[in-house]
Amino acid sequence: MKTQPRDNDQSLSGSSQTMEKVQAKKVLVNKGNCEETGRAGEGKMSSSRKIYMDYNATTPLAPEVIQTVSEAMQEAWGNPSSSYTAGQRAKEIISEARQSLARMVGGEPQDIIFTSGGTEANNLVIHTAVKYFREGNKQRHDGLRDQKKTQGTYPHLILSCIEHDSVRLPVEHLVKEHEAEATFVPVSKASGQVEVDDVIAAVRPTTCLVSVMLANNETGIVMPISEVSQQIQALNQRRVASGLPRVLVHTDAAQMIGKGRVDVQDLGVDYLSIVGHKFYGPRIGALYVRGPGIVTPLHPMLFGGGQECNFRPGTENTPMIAGLGKAAELVNKHCEAYEAHMRTIRDYLEERLKAVFEEQGIHFSCQLKGSKRLCNTSNFSILGSGLQGRLVLSRCKTLLASVGAACHSEKGDQPSSILLSCGIPYHVAQNALRLSVGRDTSKEDVDLIVEDLKQAVAQL
Repeated sequence: MKTQPRDNDQSLSGSSQTMEKVQAKKVLVNKGNCEETGRAGEGKMSSSRKIYMDYNATTPLAPEVIQTVSEAMQEAWGNPSSSYTAGQRAKEIISEARQSLARMVGGEPQDIIFTSGGTEANNLVIHTAVKYFREGNKQRHDGLRDQKKTQGTYPHLILSCIEHDSVRLPVEHLVKEHEAEATFVPVSKASGQVEVDDVIAAVRPTTCLVSVMLANNETGIVMPISEVSQQIQALNQRRVASGLPRVLVHTDAAQMIGKGRVDVQDLGVDYLSIVGHKFYGPRIGALYVRGPGIVTPLHPMLFGGGQECNFRPGTENTPMIAGLGKAAELVNKHCEAYEAHMRTIRDYLEERLKAVFEEQGIHFSCQLKGSKRLCNTSNFSILGSGLQGRLVLSRCKTLLASVGAACHSEKGDQPSSILLSCGIPYHVAQNALRLSVGRDTSKEDVDLIVEDLKQAVAQL
């Protein structure tokens, strides 16, 4: 019986035989429990059979990515800084991967800095913004004795109130240590989006960074980043003329890549974070920087051998970078097909949920008028006492999903702060489930998990 979703790029490109071999052996690893999954149409549903619908938490490696990583381990094991064949092959692979990532986001290869993941990329941006402000502040004070608009004050950062912890926590740490000030802009209860006017209204003379995620990992709501950037660019022209620091713009694109078009030229951002394991790649990442160190400041957090143009030193992880490049290549080739398929399956999922639970009561926290959302994400609550999301999942025999962000899994029955920020009532947010479909999730999978949810609710 077909269960664990697989990357469907092989069928898109015509290489279905390879995919069938991979699917037959695919093993699902979820929270430390390994379970062999079956094939579509083979027997009846059993308690060991699982259907994965938590792709916003992580995705499996695409078969092509696994092959690319394996080949790089064998053929490009050398140090990329070395002159012998294995080292030069490694350097070539890294260059090719950099080009693939640049094409994926609409930038230039020199704009891509490889990192260990999204958390490092986000921290690197925040570290840079604070240092950029301090250095500029010192120069203004030294060069213009009568210019004291920002002298002796803290750098100010603006975030949305729904940012990922890898953005929110480092900023909160800086505030706690009296090294920065921050404003957390709320989202509209009507749209789930950050309001552009609210962001601009929060700007101070000491503001150095605006960081708003491109799409929320729990609701799937897409944020108006292009509009924010346009307003900040106009504001920067006036600020530079008056001797104030430029406001830098960053977006964490972890959830959008592979599910919709991402173009840094349209977005107008200075920085964009890339997370491999969200689009069928390995667990490393990258940071797009518009002209790093020339047009846009970038200050290293680490110091060492000078790799990545001294912005991120350390001998490159060639196999994982190769895999990330291959994952980007798949997105470049098939993103529209991926997006169309996932939207079809998500819409079918919500239709089935409404049909089964409408009489009992179901609330979709992700369906907000006037807002765009990710093609694969549905956040909903089955209404009723004793139907907290975690309790429902604990009764499910087939479904593997979550109540929200995986990094908040230790919070028990406490409702998601993201949903509460969006104006979802406490008792509704407490019952929330987030299902996120993948490239190969099928309507048959949806039918099975809706029945699974139905039996779980009946038990409770």
